[in-house]
Amino acid sequence: MGKRQVPVIALTGYLGAGKTTVLNHLLQTPGARIGVVVNDFGTINIDAALVRGQVDEPASIAGGCLCCMPDAGGLDDALGRLTNPRLRLDAVLVEASGVAEPAALAGIIRTCDAATARPGGLIDVVDAAAYLGTVDDDGPMPPVRFAAASLVVINEVDRLPPGTRASTIARITARVRERNPGVCIVETDRGRLDPALVLDVADTADPADELPLAGWARHVHETVHHEHADAVTVPVRAPVDAGRLADLLDDPPEGVYRLKGRVLVRTANGPRGRVLDLVGRQAHVTTDRVADGAGALVAIGMHLDTLAVRTRLEQAVSPATGLPATGTIRRLSRYR
Repeated sequence: MGKRQVPVIALTGYLGAGKTTVLNHLLQTPGARIGVVVNDFGTINIDAALVRGQVDEPASIAGGCLCCMPDAGGLDDALGRLTNPRLRLDAVLVEASGVAEPAALAGIIRTCDAATARPGGLIDVVDAAAYLGTVDDDGPMPPVRFAAASLVVINEVDRLPPGTRASTIARITARVRERNPGVCIVETDRGRLDPALVLDVADTADPADELPLAGWARHVHETVHHEHADAVTVPVRAPVDAGRLADLLDDPPEGVYRLKGRVLVRTANGPRGRVLDLVGRQAHVTTDRVADGAGALVAIGMHLDTLAVRTRLEQAVSPATGLPATGTIRRLSRYR
């Protein structure tokens, strides 16, 4: 059985963009077990009640901006502790300081020494009301930071004047796509990002053993309203072709930000279990035991053409016939 790896999600954005607001909203996901790493650079304003009630093993990295540390030892140590299997965390969020360089932080996470951690995407938060004219002066090229993002959150759209809201969002979107044409872009107000885009746990009620403080914090802060992501689930009842799965990971359906699943893959030596995780355009494939008839693929994104997505998934997991073509197993294995 493959070793379980905990996704590590970077949360970046300029000072005042709303990173901590997004983080606090995600921490209110009922049932989620989340680890958090924050910088000691500047003021980190995570609500104390939420930290005590929801965050398992909070860690703090001193020494300034994470991406500017002489080495990644501090972050490696924190991620090693937080992704320890005994904690059973669903995800670890790394909130970087406003001066952090997203590409450098993504590189540190990607090369982390912790064997139980894996990259889970990079979320870059943009303040819609203050972006144009401050962060981006409409020069020849937009900020390079967007090239590293798997998800861009255009936050505080409710602060835009109604008459110019649509045009401002369209301008910001166009600038982001100049750097990163395939990136997923979501509009939010007050950081209310759907946890389904980030976490596998998004229950509708507190578990029986949840700390009472966490439920109280959610009631007080009341940020459960957000635009919901779409999800498409397809069962997998027989071994599938590795080549078709690799095609799906190489070119996911339009609008799909996350793709996850457990499948049996046909090989020359019999069916082999695989667990798939795709975030943005970053894919991971691990080995695991998958029983016949117990697999499934789930695609998650905003404003999906659910019929088209379902068709693509069903084609990818249609039962394999005969032996796998030469090279197809190798194509899928490169994501391991």
